[in-house]
Amino acid sequence: MNFYSSDKAPKAIGPYSQAVSVGNTYYLSGQTPIDPATGKLVEGGFEASTRQVFRNLGAVLTEAGLSYSNVVKVSVFLIDFADFAAMNAIYAEYFGDHKPARSTVQVAKLPLGAPIEIDFIAVKE
Repeated sequence: MNFYSSDKAPKAIGPYSQAVSVGNTYYLSGQTPIDPATGKLVEGGFEASTRQVFRNLGAVLTEAGLSYSNVVKVSVFLIDFADFAAMNAIYAEYFGDHKPARSTVQVAKLPLGAPIEIDFIAVKE
């Protein structure tokens, strides 16, 4: 088992790792739209928040020697399902023709009042 942490993603706000690998499978913890430089949620609305989440996850992928093409499963947590279309459009920018499995659910609340959280499972072949 290996643990990964990137300075280009927010520090964990609890007793967990940004990512853990077991064999060739990598489990990336959920990321919210926290700016790693300030430790605060980004401003600018839902789209800015979603892009920050993907930047944070991308930094952890890079630290582990992975890219978005290694992602096999995505879990998306939204506070408001009315934001689904906006999330989906940004999601497509990051994954392109690569289509990992995905779950998307609406939740009552996320840490720090974030509007979105996403986690990944990735595989290095």
